[in-house]
Amino acid sequence: MQPLPGIRIRRLRLAGVSRNYDVDFTQDQRVRDLSVVAGAFSSGKTAVLEFIAYGLGGRRHPRHPEVLRKVRSCLLEVELSGEPHVIERPVGEPSKVAYVRRGTLGQPALSKAESRPIEPAGAPESLSALLLGHCKLEGVQLRERPSSRESRTDPLSFRDLMALAFLPNERIASMNFLFENEFMKKHKLKQVVDVVFGVHDDRAVELGQRIKELGARLNQARSELAAARAFVDEQDVPTVGPLLAQQYEGELLELTQQLQALDEAAQAGTTFAGRLRREHQQAAQRARRAAGVVRDCETQLARMMPLRAQYAEDLVKLNMLAEAQRLFDPLSVTTCPACLNRLPSPPSVENGSCSLCSHELPHGNGRLTLGAAHAEHSSDEGRLDVAAEVRATKARLKEITAYVEGLDASLAALKLRAEDASLAEERAAAAVDEATSPTVTPFLAARDNLQRRREEVLRHLQHAENATKLQAGLEKRAALVERQEAQIERLREELDRLGNAAQDRDLVVGRISGRYSELLRQWRYPKLSQPMIDTNLVPHVRGDSYREASSGARTLLTLAWQLAVFEVAVETSAAHPGFLMIDSPQKNLGHGATRDAVIADAIAIDDFYRHLTGWLAEQGTGAQVIIVDNSPPTLVEDNVVVRYSRNEERPPYGLIDDETTAEEDGHSQPTHPDQS
Repeated sequence: MQPLPGIRIRRLRLAGVSRNYDVDFTQDQRVRDLSVVAGAFSSGKTAVLEFIAYGLGGRRHPRHPEVLRKVRSCLLEVELSGEPHVIERPVGEPSKVAYVRRGTLGQPALSKAESRPIEPAGAPESLSALLLGHCKLEGVQLRERPSSRESRTDPLSFRDLMALAFLPNERIASMNFLFENEFMKKHKLKQVVDVVFGVHDDRAVELGQRIKELGARLNQARSELAAARAFVDEQDVPTVGPLLAQQYEGELLELTQQLQALDEAAQAGTTFAGRLRREHQQAAQRARRAAGVVRDCETQLARMMPLRAQYAEDLVKLNMLAEAQRLFDPLSVTTCPACLNRLPSPPSVENGSCSLCSHELPHGNGRLTLGAAHAEHSSDEGRLDVAAEVRATKARLKEITAYVEGLDASLAALKLRAEDASLAEERAAAAVDEATSPTVTPFLAARDNLQRRREEVLRHLQHAENATKLQAGLEKRAALVERQEAQIERLREELDRLGNAAQDRDLVVGRISGRYSELLRQWRYPKLSQPMIDTNLVPHVRGDSYREASSGARTLLTLAWQLAVFEVAVETSAAHPGFLMIDSPQKNLGHGATRDAVIADAIAIDDFYRHLTGWLAEQGTGAQVIIVDNSPPTLVEDNVVVRYSRNEERPPYGLIDDETTAEEDGHSQPTHPDQS
């Protein structure tokens, strides 16, 4: 049997801040038919399946603290109709967009990642439309009220289809397995089963609508392809094959290696000039120091000259002050202020009193100058000693003048020394050039030639890459046109077959019911009688609905129902994704406090796995089953892709294997995501 169309899971990668967390479902680059994720409770097993569902368009992902701390994006490597693709969605707040590119996680991208919105699911560019297209279900519409032909319709979403491809832990053994408590979900599940097997109501009308819708998309795709081809023809893009690009890359690598070898040879060929280089370096250092000394001297001169001029100006001002006091002293009185006649003698102190006014004075006799007595009463503070200031200013001016003259005298010698050092450096450089030029010149010429060739190869390689991208875009559009043409052709053939002999829904349900009974017999269901699935797809045993059975019995009944639908869909090439994920098939059969002793004693989990391995090797060739199980039997040990220990001494600890303890919140339990 050829590999089925649809979807196969190859690898899950949680891209973290400092590292990645991978789960690989391949062996020798091929998808395993049976993959088992094993390990202890609360180690992250269930999170593996939930992240796969999230990568396929699920609304949410596990939000455990270690996931939010460590993980930044979820990358899911899948096969879409046999061709590897990578689907990436950010982790944190559930993203509204997924990024899809061709290729695998272990190789560079074969195409630019395209953005695919999650909602609305019915949009032609959505992720759901892409996945449904590979399951032969693109464009399917479901009526909100199946009993009414005038009912409004909603597009089928891939999330609706996941009810047949993912059996989570909470649905196993549940009394709400078929969503009996949710009216709309119950009817939608029934519609999805009918759609997958092609036996739903108004099949012919629905096929006609899908053909019409796909025809419109095909016309648009053909127009876009024609426009792209016209653009490529106008640009005169040459046809470039991968071999030519590889040839340019090989030439570029070879030229780079030649340049490196040439540089090494040039360096080795000029080692003899090491002494001259050192002498040149020393001469250059001396020249820099001499030039620095000259700059410092000139800077000091530039700073001292204004300072010396300032002191000279201050000295002139002080001399003018002294002269003014001597020439224009208003305190020398020679004329009587009353009669304006010249006094016979200047005022003096006679017997302790002023000779002019006879006013008593505190000091003894002597010549009196106007204001002198008042000045004697005042403090000496604040009075300017002009003579002392003149002496101090002259001393500082003399020191600055001597320093400036010394700098000026040494500047000429320093300039000569700097010029000599510069000439010595030039001679040392010339000696190095003279010694190395005959050896280096051929290398330089060869290096220039290699560099020109390298630039030319780089230009050709860039043109080849651009041409390759344009050709890849054309091929992608052409493949889209071919795929849509094939889908329309297939739908037309199916419509023709419906016109001759419509498939009977009762036959499909009867086949599923027969497989359901067969599975229960193989699993040695206790006191098995009247096993069947009715027309509403409800499983029965012993004449009662599955809801009347015990918890362990419901585990077997729900597993049998899910596997029966999956196996019949695969064997009849129905529009099923082609993979099935089951979380905890041993629920109530041997683990936990809710263990159903009667069923667990009568049933062996080995029978469940023995049937799966046998069916996948024969009728189910090409299908894929992924199971999360705490303790799978030894007969499927080779199918275990990862086993989480929840023990630091036996890695891997869990899915996020570098998170082994809870945060310091007063609890000691591990924090790995798992609900199994």
